[in-house]
Amino acid sequence: MNKIGIKVLLLRIFAPTLVLSVSYLVLGHFCNIPHLLLFCILGTFILVPMELGMIFAASKKEYGTVSLKSAFADYVKMANWKVFLISFIFFGIAGLLSAFIAPVENQFFAELRSNVLHNLPTGFDWTNYEYIKSFSKPMLVFACIYYGIFNVFVGPVTEELFFRGYLTSHYKIQNGFTPILIAVLFSLYHFWLPFQNVFRILVFAPVAYAAYKKKNLYIAMCFHCLCNLVSVVGFASEVLR
Repeated sequence: MNKIGIKVLLLRIFAPTLVLSVSYLVLGHFCNIPHLLLFCILGTFILVPMELGMIFAASKKEYGTVSLKSAFADYVKMANWKVFLISFIFFGIAGLLSAFIAPVENQFFAELRSNVLHNLPTGFDWTNYEYIKSFSKPMLVFACIYYGIFNVFVGPVTEELFFRGYLTSHYKIQNGFTPILIAVLFSLYHFWLPFQNVFRILVFAPVAYAAYKKKNLYIAMCFHCLCNLVSVVGFASEVLR
């Protein structure tokens, strides 16, 4: 297995999200579709290929085949019911944190967030549902479907393969702090959601540690999909009602 140092780790994490974020920021000024849909489309064709591409390249170098093997380098099989049980336990904890931590963080950054969004076109505010609902119903339905597919399946599965699978197992320093470090960097890599880092770290660090100790990234993958499902359901219920 080819181990990577901190410089390579940071480059592989932040290069894809920088390309995505810059593309989104530029194209968002000329966008005539819901910005959330634009972001998901860009994520599909920028973020996903770049992250999977690094896994494929590592697998080719290490195993001789283009595959996802490098993301499962330390994988240990676990019964499906155990994976779901552990994931649901952490999902419940995330729910408590969303009720007590997220509102405090949102309030703390409310003024800064408002000032940033004030200097951007309205569509960059994904919580401005009145603006989003100004689009046609077919467009909103398509946006919700695409958002659901990308945010519940494609995005989190790719990110878990990349972060909890490939990067965590290939970082040159392996100890109990490794998954925490990757979880912190995972949160910071969300350039498009910069005001939720405390909540994201508190939510993802424990499950990342559990996945690392159990050597089973499906724990984090299932958890991530469940969390994103809540966001999709909330968004769809607002814009389609």
